Amino acid sequence: MLLELAVGDAYGAGFEYADRRLIEERNDLTCYVKHPRHGMLPGSYTDDTQMSIAVAEAIVSGEPWTPELLADRFVDAFRRDAREGYAGRFYDFLRRMEDGAQFLREIVPVSDKSGAAMRAAPVGVFGSVDEVLEKCAVQAAVTHDTDDGIHAAQAAALMTHYFLYDLGPKAELGAFLEAHVPGRWAEPRRGKVGSKGWMSVRAAVTVVLEHDRLSAILQNSVAFGGDVDTVASIALAAASCSPEVAQDLPENLTVLLENGAYGRDYLADLDARLLALVSLPPTEE
Repeated sequence: MLLELAVGDAYGAGFEYADRRLIEERNDLTCYVKHPRHGMLPGSYTDDTQMSIAVAEAIVSGEPWTPELLADRFVDAFRRDAREGYAGRFYDFLRRMEDGAQFLREIVPVSDKSGAAMRAAPVGVFGSVDEVLEKCAVQAAVTHDTDDGIHAAQAAALMTHYFLYDLGPKAELGAFLEAHVPGRWAEPRRGKVGSKGWMSVRAAVTVVLEHDRLSAILQNSVAFGGDVDTVASIALAAASCSPEVAQDLPENLTVLLENGAYGRDYLADLDARLLALVSLPPTEE
């Protein structure tokens, strides 16, 4: 889940809000692409992955699920590995933070953008729909305490939960989401994806429903244009958990993903610890 999320994030980062011509010319999965306006090296992930790491670390810690725990993890993840990719004002905000307590005192959590949804995939490991909804609302409200911000995050988390717990066929994912979270999640998304959380999640649902290979899901996530690293992160995290999706990400994208202290190997290890928490009911004989 996390490794695929990071590949989607890093690959999509080269095309985020880029000109359509770049997408048409370079979106072929052969390599990571350097964004024409950003300084990040190709193969580097962004805030989507770093904040997902923070959420995953909070989950595997087993500590009480509170805003304080999550805020501490967000600050810790940034301070140990400060990087580009965050929205400018939030990046400056994080640079000032000493700990989670300061974060909670000073944050103004009124956004309806995609920040809470992009980090929600790990929450899908919890054992019931109700628990996922509850836990995801807590993590979302730390920064996105709005109906749209919370609902987008809950839908993103339930995407991974649906596949991890084998709750139905892939074709019924949209209907499942609409049964539990307000929003038109089954309605196909077309055209450029803006900054709102529901836009990225609906686009991610669309590509997961319409394609049966991770490679196609990644390529078509980027083809939307706009906030494509978030679309790809959400879509690949969920689709990597589906038995109906061929796990065929190009090896070069995995090999060339950054591998520093919190890169590819760290993600693989954290992924294993996170997915070990999934407890499927015993199969009846």
